[in-house]
Amino acid sequence: MKTKLVLWGTNDQNARVLIALELLPQENLVRSFVFPEEIASEAFSRTMLDQWRDGHAVEFPAGFTSAERELTLSESILPPNLKPEREDIISRAQTEWHFVVLSSKLHDAYLSELAEIKDKIARLARFDTGIWDELKAFWDKVQNQVRDKNLFREHGDFLRDKTNELFGELKSLRNKLDQEFEQTSKENFERFQQWFSEIERKIENGARLQSLFDELKGLQEKFRNTRFTKEHRNKVWDTLDALFKSVKERRFGAAPADDRSPSDRLERRYEGLVSAIDKMERSIQRDEEDLDFQKHKAETTGGQLEAQIRQAKVLMIEERIRSKKDKLNEMLVTRADLEKRMDAQRAKDAKKAEKEKLEEARKLAEEKIASEIKAAAVAREADSEKPEKTAGEIVPPATEAAAKEPPHESLFDAISETLGDSLEDVVDTVKAVAEVVGEKMEETLSDLQDKIQDIIQPEVPAATEPHASAPDQPESAEAAPHHEDVAPKAPKEDRPEGADDEKTTA
Repeated sequence: MKTKLVLWGTNDQNARVLIALELLPQENLVRSFVFPEEIASEAFSRTMLDQWRDGHAVEFPAGFTSAERELTLSESILPPNLKPEREDIISRAQTEWHFVVLSSKLHDAYLSELAEIKDKIARLARFDTGIWDELKAFWDKVQNQVRDKNLFREHGDFLRDKTNELFGELKSLRNKLDQEFEQTSKENFERFQQWFSEIERKIENGARLQSLFDELKGLQEKFRNTRFTKEHRNKVWDTLDALFKSVKERRFGAAPADDRSPSDRLERRYEGLVSAIDKMERSIQRDEEDLDFQKHKAETTGGQLEAQIRQAKVLMIEERIRSKKDKLNEMLVTRADLEKRMDAQRAKDAKKAEKEKLEEARKLAEEKIASEIKAAAVAREADSEKPEKTAGEIVPPATEAAAKEPPHESLFDAISETLGDSLEDVVDTVKAVAEVVGEKMEETLSDLQDKIQDIIQPEVPAATEPHASAPDQPESAEAAPHHEDVAPKAPKEDRPEGADDEKTTA
């Protein structure tokens, strides 16, 4: 956060002036430099913006004036005779610099506390756990302030470096203790390796998987309560995790492959978004609770410095809440969009499932119809192979008609008799058969009709031909629609959804 500011303004004579402001955190003062426009050339103003504001030394021309004012939240940081062109810049700098001053004071207080701990360590003859815990508690406190952004990064880094130096001195005294810890970790590691080897042997010998699983859970609990170095802990955990996976695969089988259907991808994305929304709402709630806490503490605290810090933090927390709420609103809009897409995808999946169900039923019907028609065709072909009647065996028309009605059934009649369908169902049946067997079946049916024709109309002498009753002419195979007419190209909405799905789910 910068502690210098350069901007243009006017004085009480309404003359344009260049204003330079500098914060003095230790003194809690703001020093101002005012340059009349006649001495503030373009080159000088650019130098002030590019160099002086970043902390470089700049030689000021003669004719400027300077003043100092105490930094407060109630009064402006500018002298009363000056008016800036940008009031918002002054207001923001005043708020930020107030926090800078308070943070600097907190940094100085921690430096003083750290100096006391350093003096105690210098007087130690051997390692003292109490001093170690005191330094650790100090560092935890500093970390909390850094995490809450009550300390600037450079202040936190400086305190961290000084604290690490003291930790290094204590660690040199604790060297023997570290060696003992290393030896203990090694012994624990070797003991776990023996247990793991025994479990691996049981797995190979086909021991009961449930008991092995329970044994691994017991080792997991021991692992959590056992002291290890980082290296040993990682090795033990990797072995334990691998054994768990091995037992689970033997017990439940390999994990199923990830389903990457569009519905599943949308569902996973929706669940992740809902989880993120929940976290954001809880984060906002925590910030609001923290805001109430800071306000309450600022009103009830006994320390002036702490109260001032909390007042400064109130402003930052309020800004953080506003930013998070904006992000939450965007996430809610995205959730609503995902819900619409999920509803559309469910409808699409339901339609696809229904089409697949109908297609399966159609295929089963086609197979059944084709099988029955084929059986009927075989039966008629067998009948056509019987010996034809001789001229002498021909019964007069009246007698034959009385004895047995001559076969005169058409293709539709044959299918209707076989399946017992209504005339309308028979038409659909013929279409389905034509779609399945195509032109070859049409040729077979045509041949079958010719053979039936031969049986119905045998060759007879001319003397008896006028008396024969002419049977009905069987319908030709052309009466059945061609399979190209039966199965026209599917309209666009009924086509398989392969390519469209890819575009949708990409």
